[in-house]
Amino acid sequence: MRVAIIGAGVAGLTTAKVLLQAGHEVEVFDRTPDVGGVWSSTRRYPGLTTQSPKAQYSFSDFPMPKDLPEWPTGAQVQAYLQAYTWHFGVDACLRLETTVTSVVPVDGEWELTTHTGTTYRYDRVVVANGVFCEPSVPAFPGRADFEAAGGRVLAGTEFHDAEEARGRRVLVVGYGKSACDVTVPISEVAASTDVIARQLLWKVPRKIAGVVNFKMLLLTRMGEALFRYRWLRGFEKFLHGPANRVRRSMLNSLGSVSVRQFGLAQHGLVPSGRMEDIVKGAIGLATEGFFEGVESGAIRVRRDTTIERLTSSGAVLSDGTMLPADLVVCATGFTQGVPFLPEAVRERLFDERGNFVLYRQIQPIDVPGLYFNGYNSSFFSPLNAEMAALWIAADLEGALSLPDAAARRADVTAQLAFMDEATNTHHCRGTKIIPFSLHNADEVLEDLDLQIGRATRAAHWLNPVAPSAYRKVTPLLLTRLEAVRNEVGEHGRAPRLPQR
Repeated sequence: MRVAIIGAGVAGLTTAKVLLQAGHEVEVFDRTPDVGGVWSSTRRYPGLTTQSPKAQYSFSDFPMPKDLPEWPTGAQVQAYLQAYTWHFGVDACLRLETTVTSVVPVDGEWELTTHTGTTYRYDRVVVANGVFCEPSVPAFPGRADFEAAGGRVLAGTEFHDAEEARGRRVLVVGYGKSACDVTVPISEVAASTDVIARQLLWKVPRKIAGVVNFKMLLLTRMGEALFRYRWLRGFEKFLHGPANRVRRSMLNSLGSVSVRQFGLAQHGLVPSGRMEDIVKGAIGLATEGFFEGVESGAIRVRRDTTIERLTSSGAVLSDGTMLPADLVVCATGFTQGVPFLPEAVRERLFDERGNFVLYRQIQPIDVPGLYFNGYNSSFFSPLNAEMAALWIAADLEGALSLPDAAARRADVTAQLAFMDEATNTHHCRGTKIIPFSLHNADEVLEDLDLQIGRATRAAHWLNPVAPSAYRKVTPLLLTRLEAVRNEVGEHGRAPRLPQR
């Protein structure tokens, strides 16, 4: 088939690689001049690093170079993804600096139009533009006056050089990982640096008590099992039953360590609630140097407040504080959207609350020929995207045996309702699966009737999950798909993978 992939980030690249290996004709569109998506040079802000260590932020069959640091920088990740495209021949099907303006179903195919007015026809389309594609910047009252006086308001992804903050009075809006990441280099050159935090979030140390890498606790199957999933299996039943008190103690003791390690109490930065509630906001890795900056006075955190309005000389906060400012950097999240799809298609993609209705985070229920990848934001984004790419390849071959549309819709509805409760609706319109990354991978592989060995999965209960453990899954699926094609040639129909 001819397949268009919109987006050349992690999800788009691994989808292209898998579909090329499965024998399809693929073209990948991206508006930026380089691959990488959130890691593109056009979006990187100072201080950007991975949240997961390099061993976990890797594809199964293409490990990160050994000489990279434990948490690679944005530039290093982009170079890794570029190397991935060269290694697997994806570079030959890239259409960079090309913005997709519309994707319209026409006579069983898809007509794709770019910013140049050029149109193409494809059999299938994979949307991989990413859930961190379009920054969400608040509409501050008084912004025009602030900018007329020489002030600047930027999204975090628009702030590319810390020198832009030198000698300036800077407000960083947000308290997530990206906000804290960008704050550190800003504070090293700015005249003043204030973080405007609407809500404080729990931060997990990279090295707990300065010794234990956080991946030993949270990037294992045991770590994931500490958070109650939609249904409980095996040892999870014990953890959330007889051992529930121990489970809660394990999570909340991590919060106590964080309070001591970062000196949160003396700086008035202890979040409300308990560490076990971390998933209801955002699971954030602490930025190296952030709390040290708070300790030294280089960084001031204004908690539980927002910018009420901007003035010609600065900002007025919702608590009445007036702060002088020259530069406002907004690390305030992203919008998840597909503006290139016609309204009639978009109406079938969302529920009444605006959540994406995607089976396995991949397939719209009643939009044939359209797939999504990368709409499963996780601790193991490359691995989850790779597993989704395999699912797409199998479905293109007609080799999946799935429940009917009504059953799939009911499953998605139940999943969204569960995530509403688990994350207090903070699931990015249904596109975030943290902290249930491995449950998602397991469900995708169950659909494919493929799974890594029991012994390996058992080892992952206590050891950090290694994407390399999944490296045999792709060749196994490709072999099966080749057998499917051969049988179609002989009998005129495609055998289906068994339904679970």
